[in-house]
Amino acid sequence: MNSTQYQHILETNATIRAENEVEAHREANNYKFGFRKWKGNVTEKPLEDRSDIDKELHTDLSIARHQEGLVTFGNIVYVFLFGWWISLFYLLICPVMFLTICGASYGKVCFKLAWYFIWPFGKSIQKCRVSTYIWLLLAYPVLAIVHSLACVLSWMLVFSIPVAKMNSRIMTTALLMAPEDVQILKLDKTVVCETRVILCCYHAFNVYYYKYTVQGINIFALNLLPLVFMTLTVGYSDRQHKYVSAETMFTIAITSIIPLSYYIGMGIASLSAQSNFAVGAVVNATFGSITEMTFYITALLRGHRASTKCYEEIVKAALTGTLLGCILFIPGICMTIGGIKHSEQRFNSRSAGVSSALLFISIGGVFAPTLFSKTFGNLVCESCSNTSGNSSIPFICKDCHYYTVSSVCPPSVPLVYTISVLLPASYLIGLIFTLKTHSHIYDIQISDCHGGHHVVHWSRWRALVVLIVATVLMTCCADLCTENIEPILTHSSISQYFIGVTVIAMVPEIPEIMNGIQFALQNNISLSLEVGSCIAVQVCMIQIPLLILFNAFYDVGFVLVFSDVHLWASIFSVILVNYIFMDGKCDYFQGTALVVVYFILLALYFFAPSPRSC
Repeated sequence: MNSTQYQHILETNATIRAENEVEAHREANNYKFGFRKWKGNVTEKPLEDRSDIDKELHTDLSIARHQEGLVTFGNIVYVFLFGWWISLFYLLICPVMFLTICGASYGKVCFKLAWYFIWPFGKSIQKCRVSTYIWLLLAYPVLAIVHSLACVLSWMLVFSIPVAKMNSRIMTTALLMAPEDVQILKLDKTVVCETRVILCCYHAFNVYYYKYTVQGINIFALNLLPLVFMTLTVGYSDRQHKYVSAETMFTIAITSIIPLSYYIGMGIASLSAQSNFAVGAVVNATFGSITEMTFYITALLRGHRASTKCYEEIVKAALTGTLLGCILFIPGICMTIGGIKHSEQRFNSRSAGVSSALLFISIGGVFAPTLFSKTFGNLVCESCSNTSGNSSIPFICKDCHYYTVSSVCPPSVPLVYTISVLLPASYLIGLIFTLKTHSHIYDIQISDCHGGHHVVHWSRWRALVVLIVATVLMTCCADLCTENIEPILTHSSISQYFIGVTVIAMVPEIPEIMNGIQFALQNNISLSLEVGSCIAVQVCMIQIPLLILFNAFYDVGFVLVFSDVHLWASIFSVILVNYIFMDGKCDYFQGTALVVVYFILLALYFFAPSPRSC
């Protein structure tokens, strides 16, 4: 075998490790065209098989062992954020318990715990039984509130979850012990074996807690879930904005979309990993675009009811912003961050070439009606004036646009319908190409490390229920976004174009961006690039045809003609990224170039005048 053949094998076959068949299926789906790329596991790995970092994150603080280096920055921060005020409550309750006489023994416990909470690291609390009623009626409720508050605050900060675990265990176990059984000991440095205790904490903060999961759900998505219900409660109960302004309501509603996008992504990954490729393709094609589609449709409906084209322009700006973000920003930021860690990264140029070709087809199809209107349409100028009154001096026109409507029907409508059929057909051909006829391009040989029993985080039914519920909640949040965006559109000094291509376009894609970055950090830049390509292709080949289909059945006035700035920004971006993908390797400089171009285009939108309909 010569070097060329060997290199071809390396480029066309990737070997990755998977713990079981379901995870192998999920990994394989990541490399298939049309499937959303997802990093998180859909099955639960036994704790003993996890990395040392994971074991540390999921420890229950009931094991005492020898630990060096307890004076850390995080532990010192703990003293200022939590330790002093928790200790203060114990010192305040201590004399109260002594005054009851019968509860004097618990006064001693409060004194011990006051010193413990100032610096709990490397100390252990041991053994338990419930004792006196005075303690349970007089002191425990107050301390339970204190520890609950500390638990919630430290949990929401994520990186201080060990503090939340410590307060939870104190509240549910240590405070229910008999006073004579509460023993606070400083660990002997000579002890080398692990021993079981009630509580032993070594560090208050751990930067790796961004990886922490509960039932397969990332901690950030879990913590943001209450925001969704708060958004719906406040949004629909305070429509007159007596307590919360429209701008604030829009901000929390658009933020609520982030965790819902995560849950939809997890549901897609779980369903497709436990199903065959046909079912997986359908799930990805339908639910993969549900986040954006709910916002676009609710915005178009609201604009139709208000008899304004401004919402339609915002939708077009959001569609373009998603394309620009997926073509430039996502691969750019992944190349930059991955390149800093891995110097130079290589990817499958053949698969990248397929994605680039599909992007060209997508952009060409989407903007064909725009080019048609500019080629065959009539230039109509409005708001024209001649301040001098001299007919020989040309008029000054502030609003000129192409108009293709004839006395019968717009000539571009048949073209739009033709494109709305051809684009999904191209998507289907791409699926057949990557799943059937040319699957060897993405042929992934799975080597099972743990072929035995595995537990799926979400069953098929649970994943389906999560998808449906998250979709309903997404629809409600999208409705609140469009309902409260009007003051921003009418009173903001920033161009409506900029609002559409940034906030509305990129906020739902934040979970995807994080996936791409994590792939890049693992030196899997191929999947990082596929993250953006997959979203961009779905925007052009699924979302836009669906909007056209929706408009055909319920006319909301959606016309597939984009502004010049959208047209040329998208075409330039596709040409640029295709040039960078040509050699099959990348580094942080190329990534930085893409990010800089993206911000240049954002600056263009920022200083651009608002659409004439707004």
